[in-house]
Amino acid sequence: MLYDCRSPADRDRGIAAAIEAVKNGELVVLPTDTVYGIGADAFTPYAVKALLDAKGRTRQMPPPVLIGSRHTLDGLVFSLPTEARDLVEAFWPGALTIVVEHSPSLQWDLGDKSGTVAVRMPLHPVALEVLRETGPMAVSSANKTGQPAAVTAEEARDQLSYSVRAYLEAGPCPDPVPSTIVDLTGEVPRLLRAGAIPLEKLRDVVPDLVDGQGV
Repeated sequence: MLYDCRSPADRDRGIAAAIEAVKNGELVVLPTDTVYGIGADAFTPYAVKALLDAKGRTRQMPPPVLIGSRHTLDGLVFSLPTEARDLVEAFWPGALTIVVEHSPSLQWDLGDKSGTVAVRMPLHPVALEVLRETGPMAVSSANKTGQPAAVTAEEARDQLSYSVRAYLEAGPCPDPVPSTIVDLTGEVPRLLRAGAIPLEKLRDVVPDLVDGQGV
């Protein structure tokens, strides 16, 4: 079902429905500050598999994890590099995804990227309201693999149809540029994907960041 979150009443119903769906292991589509995302509970393996199946992806392309608070990051990682904390302080919530080593004690199965996870805190009130109730969610762009990323929930529904329980519509994405991805698992921070936050701004915070695209 699609809920128009631009209406206060529909927003409340939609957010409640999305939270219930995620807790039941079902899929939802929600707006972010980049493009719309299809999400599932990160700690429910069959829900993550359903997400990959809905997109037409394999386990070799595990989804990122979205969180609703900076503090949640501390519960996901064993040790967070100083550069990661500096980037989070500067750009979260926002369009920065960081790749870090997750805590080995976490009971989740996101795919075949053993030991690492891509994490982001989005700058969107609807997404944050859902995430603060559900906890960490596996979230990928709300489209079939190879198709354009959805910039409305309506576009996402056209592609994903009945595989998703609740669609949260908040209007077109104002700036549908993907998040910037930085890998912080090695000795030197590396830019993996250019996106909404330019390399120059990242280097203002982490001067030794290298451009690792295509490497």
